[in-house]
Amino acid sequence: MEKGRVHLIIAGFVQGVFFRAGTREMAVGLGLTGWVRNLPDGSVEAVFEGTVEDIKQAVQWCHKGPPGSRVTKVDEKWQDYAGEFKGFDVRYGYG
Repeated sequence: MEKGRVHLIIAGFVQGVFFRAGTREMAVGLGLTGWVRNLPDGSVEAVFEGTVEDIKQAVQWCHKGPPGSRVTKVDEKWQDYAGEFKGFDVRYGYG
């Protein structure tokens, strides 16, 4: 199976609605690695690595998000697989 990586910026009402926790749970369930964090402008940033098919499922989930969220835009940038992550983490802070 082809492996890949995607970097997302998810905009809308996506903070304070368990978006990061839901993203981590979904990613772990799909066997993806990477991270998710809040950004100071109110959006959420995420990086997923794994099989392209599993990543596509994760991206689809991010267009909806968990109950209570309202996603208005997802900026999606596909990249080459790097294999740099061991698991999937929620990151805190903006650095």
